[in-house]
Amino acid sequence: MRVMTFNLRFENDRDGENSWIYRRDLVVETVRRYRPDLLGTQEGRWTMLLYLAEKLDEYALHAPDRVLDETCQYPTLFVRTAFGTVSDGGEFWLSQTPTVHRSKDWDSAFPRMMSWAQVRDGETGRTLWVAVTHLDHIGVEARREQARILARWVQAHPGAHVLMGDFNDGPESSVYRILTDPEVGLHDTWREGGKAERDEDKTHHGFSGVPQKSRMDWILVSDHFQVRDVHIVRDHFGGRYPSDHFPYVADLSWTDAINGTQSH
Repeated sequence: MRVMTFNLRFENDRDGENSWIYRRDLVVETVRRYRPDLLGTQEGRWTMLLYLAEKLDEYALHAPDRVLDETCQYPTLFVRTAFGTVSDGGEFWLSQTPTVHRSKDWDSAFPRMMSWAQVRDGETGRTLWVAVTHLDHIGVEARREQARILARWVQAHPGAHVLMGDFNDGPESSVYRILTDPEVGLHDTWREGGKAERDEDKTHHGFSGVPQKSRMDWILVSDHFQVRDVHIVRDHFGGRYPSDHFPYVADLSWTDAINGTQSH
């Protein structure tokens, strides 16, 4: 099972030659090149997501009961249809009033949300919870409280979990500690894959290709999975990058806790 988290960088005309219209086919080519079974995107406006859905015909766009609002940058799941099917799903805002559209609390600069699905793996018949999110980039308290909301949601939904997104924080943060607490049951695929924390593995680069800020793009999984491989996708096209973040990929195997066998 291959999982990719990919911050798309929202459609912003001030980006000049890095504006979405000039990058969108690079995003499509990157996804086609790596063919994730589960793709979680961030910062996608609805028109951006529709473009990807049209071009990525191997994938189903999951947007359950979504209130369509062109001011919103949605975290969104795409499922490769040959991999599996969605049996349930939903979305909510990371606030004290999660059903209120665009609600935000604490010191959050923008409304933030989480989109989730229950996915059935067609090969094994197993089901997993898959969630995509994007925490606030300004509010320290907001990120911490948003992480607590996510942690409570995971704990309230027993079973296999994949939680991915742009957490706007590094592995030294309280956000990381909250989500990887043993009581929550999630593990960082980067560290489970045996990777060290290096400056060159920061995942934001501002279209420069030079890693900066922190390793803020994560894929967290429950112990139902073994991490086979992980890597940060640094591909460019003639010096042009598909986004201001590097996508991050984790290859996972199901682990049978009883007999220790694995399936891909």
